[in-house]
Amino acid sequence: MITFTRARAHAAALIGVALWLATAAAQDILPTAGRRGTPSPSLPGIDRGRTGVSPRSLRKSIDSYTQRITSRYVRGSIVVKFKPGTSQAARAALIELVSGRSRPNAPYAAFDLVDIDQEADPEAVARRLAAQPDVQFAQARYRARPLFRPNDPFYSLQWNFRALDMERAWDINPGATSDVVVAVLDSGAAYTNVSFDFTQTRPQRIDDVLYPALGTVHIPFAAAPDLGGASRIVSPYDFIWDDNQPVDLDGHGTHVAGTIGQLTNNSVGVAGMAYNVKLMPVKVIDGFWDAYFESPFFGTDDVVARGIRYAADSGAKIINMSIGREGPPAPVVRDALEYAVSKGAFVAIAGGNEFNEGNPVPRYAEFAHQINGVVAVGAVASDRQRANYSTTGPYIELMAPGGDSVRTGVDGMIVQQTYDFEFTDTFMNGPAGFHAPRFDVFEYIYYQGTSMATAHVSGLAALLYQQGITKPAAIEAALKRSATDLGAAGRDDQYGHGLINPRAALRGLGIVR
Repeated sequence: MITFTRARAHAAALIGVALWLATAAAQDILPTAGRRGTPSPSLPGIDRGRTGVSPRSLRKSIDSYTQRITSRYVRGSIVVKFKPGTSQAARAALIELVSGRSRPNAPYAAFDLVDIDQEADPEAVARRLAAQPDVQFAQARYRARPLFRPNDPFYSLQWNFRALDMERAWDINPGATSDVVVAVLDSGAAYTNVSFDFTQTRPQRIDDVLYPALGTVHIPFAAAPDLGGASRIVSPYDFIWDDNQPVDLDGHGTHVAGTIGQLTNNSVGVAGMAYNVKLMPVKVIDGFWDAYFESPFFGTDDVVARGIRYAADSGAKIINMSIGREGPPAPVVRDALEYAVSKGAFVAIAGGNEFNEGNPVPRYAEFAHQINGVVAVGAVASDRQRANYSTTGPYIELMAPGGDSVRTGVDGMIVQQTYDFEFTDTFMNGPAGFHAPRFDVFEYIYYQGTSMATAHVSGLAALLYQQGITKPAAIEAALKRSATDLGAAGRDDQYGHGLINPRAALRGLGIVR
């Protein structure tokens, strides 16, 4: 069985690094009533006010769930976009050509989902359809994932902002304003105090160990105290559970949102780039617990594309995508990116963390240098050198702090408030210690990756938007023109146009009053 693993590590104060690996689910499952119950109020979150967690033993992998086969794509369906003017009869004939069945149109989908036989090869079926003259594109439903290399607060620990000279940039623009909306397409966010009842009645085989079914459990969620809560949130949506409460069952989205807009000058925790903006959590990525409780949807290309269109239609001026994948191209995502830019939204995309795994093409980031108003972001360490994992290529346009624990240690990573993983990652304790998680206890955790770097670019883009540079292509041009050249002179495949320079980008635009 093929597994798709993802690593997350925590830093313990004066302790080593613990590693978390989880499979991503990849088989389409219809919603089941009662799997996530009616929401109810929950208590405010608990800020433990510390960095670090108890170290855990290293796990090589967590095997796929027995009921959801792990793969890089979803079996049983493909994405198809017909050319304009194609008649319904012609569409039906093409779908019949691959023995397919059309689905009802989903909201924010400028394409069709076509069901095919579960045993059929989605890539082969998509290639057959893509070769037809009336088909604009066809692709398998490839899975996306967060792009990060985490590890495990307080402003003195945020070398990333000092490296960008943010103090002097904030003198020009102190955190933008609340009329700027930044959409965070990710695993959700810890933004509200709410509880859900989740149900799982089947034991799960994880890492060759049978874990008991939890039955129906009551799980509390809370707003991250240093993120600001529901008052900062506009138009949230969850494309994984198909509702308007994109609570974070992973922690990645909360961490990314913090770098973009964590509350600042509030005598609590850490700072954020654009700390006055409104945030729009759009959940397009499923985490371990989403999959365990059998969420009806998961983070495939088509779900990501719908999330992009939703954010653009809902008023987002900046869209942050600290997510991505490798493998075959993703035309459905490119189509959505072009739509978002046409609606006036600037998009920043993580450039990939796979340099040491063959440096594959990052299939969302690769569109950046082809679309004005979309940028792909690589990561630098605290020494301003490319992070060892950061993918290189012609699509990398800008660099920002992402951290590199290999060269500069744990405290050379990016710290923000997110969940205390002692309370969320109970699957790390073995069957005897396995119990329902809680998502209302917080710590300041170190992550690393191009996910973290991308959040810096989105934060700076929000400041530029507030200063009056509102067109996506103009934001991109300002970011590139002001960047500090690194590596070989001029634009290069390792560093793009260089490290973002917030003060240089903002100078001459006038001080915000």
